[in-house]
Amino acid sequence: MSLNTASASPATSVRKEVLSLKGSVSRKPAKVIRKAVFPVAGLGTRFLPATKAIAKEMLPIVDRPLIQYAVDEAVAAGIEEIIFVTHRSKRSIEDHLHRSVELEAELSTQGKHATLKMLRQLTPSGVYFSFVRQEEPKGLGHAIYCARRLVGNESFAVLLPDDLIDGQPPVLAQMVAQYERTPNSLIAVRSVPREDTRRYGVVDAAAEEAGSRIAKIRSLVEKPAPEVAPSTMAIVGRYILSPAIFECIANLGPGIGGEIQLTDAISRLLKLEPVMIYRYQGKHYDCGSKAGFLAATVAYGLRHPEVGEEFREILLKAVHELATEAAYPSSFGSDEDVHPATLMRGALQSV
Repeated sequence: MSLNTASASPATSVRKEVLSLKGSVSRKPAKVIRKAVFPVAGLGTRFLPATKAIAKEMLPIVDRPLIQYAVDEAVAAGIEEIIFVTHRSKRSIEDHLHRSVELEAELSTQGKHATLKMLRQLTPSGVYFSFVRQEEPKGLGHAIYCARRLVGNESFAVLLPDDLIDGQPPVLAQMVAQYERTPNSLIAVRSVPREDTRRYGVVDAAAEEAGSRIAKIRSLVEKPAPEVAPSTMAIVGRYILSPAIFECIANLGPGIGGEIQLTDAISRLLKLEPVMIYRYQGKHYDCGSKAGFLAATVAYGLRHPEVGEEFREILLKAVHELATEAAYPSSFGSDEDVHPATLMRGALQSV
């Protein structure tokens, strides 16, 4: 089942006619990547009880939910249609993306025009929102497959809102620009400590050319043990995929965790066409984990225009309080003790 909803005017047509200075009609090429799939059907069990009644993607980093950061990134990359693969318990996402006429009227009555403007900008004009249900939790590969009819026969982006990436320009915009230069499927990657490979899909890729951010993938594996991982290049939740991926997912059996894994489908895709890694520019926060979520909250909170300075004072006070505590054993790969205040100062200086 799917529900298609336009936030305002429909997406621009596939091809536009524009009038040149001499009066002749020229053709403006269509956007290369127009659609993005957001797999948001997961139940967020790692954040219970907070996610018992609301979607994990609605948890806020300061005052904006995770889903909004992902929507903003997609819009900045020129995406015209966002397809949400969702679950019956995720209605809060749909409610967030639709206008709240009553709330807007109340803000207008109270003269809160800046807040009203901000609220209306959450759903940009000219972008379609579509929703399709994933009835059973069968994995990321299955979630992508649920969107196949809405995607159609064109290359598309995939964004996982749990992966919050602070990049300028935003990471998906970086990848779309790269795709326009070299139209192959792209997978965003970052280096991780070898002991963390069991948490990610990991790729084995050819050496990158000097100055290049892409390289051809030879193989990839889902959540390998550190001793057998082919590299320490971990897949991050940003993809540009050709429509051939749907053929690769069809009839794919369960993989790691008993789920239909997107990494297994991409392994099939490698036999049909080149797939490239893309080393993005930006800071990644794994907001699917509590520690990553807290790290993102600190980073975004410190530079928030309204509360940043006050929040910094709160953290400095916490540093002072930690300074009175005894040192504790480090878990950062060193035999030496690390003082809590040292860690907090380092966090403040890195923002």
